[in-house]
Amino acid sequence: MNGRRLALWQGLTIALLFLGYAGYYLCRSDFSVSVPLIIDELAARGINPNDARIRLGTISSYGVLAYAVGKFFLGGTADFLGGRRNFLTGMGGAILFTLLFSLGGGMPIFTLAWIGNRLLQSTGWAGMVKIASRWFSYSSYGAVMGVISLSYLFGDAAARQFMGTLIAHGLGWRTVFQVAAGTLLVIFVLNVVLLKESRKQIGMEEPAVNPRNLYGAEGDQPTPSGLKDLLGPLFRSPVFWVVCLLSLGTTLVRETFNTWTPLYFHQAVGYSRADAAQMSALFPLFGGFSVLLSGFLSDRLGRGGRAAIIFYGLLGSSAALFALSSLRLGMAHYLPAFLVGLVGFLVIGPYSYLAGAIALDFGGKHGSATSSGIIDGVGYLGGILAGDSMARISVSFGWSGAFLALAGTALLSTVAAGVFLISQRRA
Repeated sequence: MNGRRLALWQGLTIALLFLGYAGYYLCRSDFSVSVPLIIDELAARGINPNDARIRLGTISSYGVLAYAVGKFFLGGTADFLGGRRNFLTGMGGAILFTLLFSLGGGMPIFTLAWIGNRLLQSTGWAGMVKIASRWFSYSSYGAVMGVISLSYLFGDAAARQFMGTLIAHGLGWRTVFQVAAGTLLVIFVLNVVLLKESRKQIGMEEPAVNPRNLYGAEGDQPTPSGLKDLLGPLFRSPVFWVVCLLSLGTTLVRETFNTWTPLYFHQAVGYSRADAAQMSALFPLFGGFSVLLSGFLSDRLGRGGRAAIIFYGLLGSSAALFALSSLRLGMAHYLPAFLVGLVGFLVIGPYSYLAGAIALDFGGKHGSATSSGIIDGVGYLGGILAGDSMARISVSFGWSGAFLALAGTALLSTVAAGVFLISQRRA
């Protein structure tokens, strides 16, 4: 009876975390999907479209910087205050700042609202990892985090399809933002009512952590005694920093596709604005298939298996990105769409391990939120380049130049993945 009750609560917890974090993307992908419409509005006011693209790219970079800062300084608070509080804070902040953005009339408000949105959203993932550490055993980290990671992939894909449909029916970008905020509000209320911090709140013992976590026996303790206790084992681990470097490269690739795929499909491939918004869902959609497959495989292959999947995935993505950089304008629509989906499949599976199952392996219950926050934070320092820098590269050298830069990034990340693979096999 207790086993069945636990399984039901675990299923509910996964469902709430999945739905909640998928909802985050309603208030994150709305910017990317709406970029062509916002550029049109700014152009109608007399701003050159290329200048508008660069200004919006700069706003995107500021948002990613705020997200990275939040990962470093806010995400780890879940180890002291609890994951549920962080998870709900990020959701509530996303709702408020999305509404503020929709009311803005120019770059200052757009910038403020987007920075505030991304800063508070930075608390969500680490909070979710902390909750997972107190509900699930280390033997199922890969599968559990694989399923939960689908929230930011299928959730992103569904959000883009949903908002693309709204645009196709003639809704302006401001209305799209407001509908996104209203939908997330409903999800927020469900989590406030039903989400529990840990098994203890239903009267059951908490699960075992990975015995090879960086904290040793303390990894089973949910609350650290202080910052030195929390940060020391992480900072002293060379393998932890290799994973951070992997996060740097893969996040740059992911954030570039998340931000600019709708504009690429519209400008270079020739899709309508609504179709481009919907086609941009291919990247997170195929990434989601990869995450699900990789998550279940990793629990069976063990720790070295995760490293191998990361290495071969990044190697393949380098080739796919070089192929994208070689395409000529006016090509058949299906080829760039196929390659965008392939990059998503090869990159997102490896990416999902880093601040998910691997962060849980490193941190256990003790420092999982901090481990995840630092890995993600370092990654989003690279992701900053996806906005302003990629906008400038695409304006100066075309989309081929942007994809070539990403191919080089993926190749360097493959080298780091090789180091990680060797360290795991030796262990």
